[in-house]
Amino acid sequence: MTVKTSELADYLSGEWVQPVFRDQEIAGGYTSALLSDAMGKAVDEGILITIQAHKNTVAVAALKDLRAIIICGNRTVPADMIQAAKDEGIGIFRTPENQFTVSGKLYLLLNN
Repeated sequence: MTVKTSELADYLSGEWVQPVFRDQEIAGGYTSALLSDAMGKAVDEGILITIQAHKNTVAVAALKDLRAIIICGNRTVPADMIQAAKDEGIGIFRTPENQFTVSGKLYLLLNN
């Protein structure tokens, strides 16, 4: 199934905290709390599922041409992270769900 970035809100609990992004198809997802791990293994044109709510997460997402960052656990997203993501055209979605739950939902969504 093909899914666009804008459709994430239809399938996940939460909200867009940075809704200015390129609305493109999602190629996959990667879950990690280690940015060096995500930098090496995240799927280009995918989604990063993480608890890392800071500006460096956006730098990794931009390097990997990621469509969006999903911040789990309802963590606060700082203003400098939101601005950096807006500048890069990368969406930030915040959810109260944990990384395991979000990863499972995204996997089912992309593989049905």
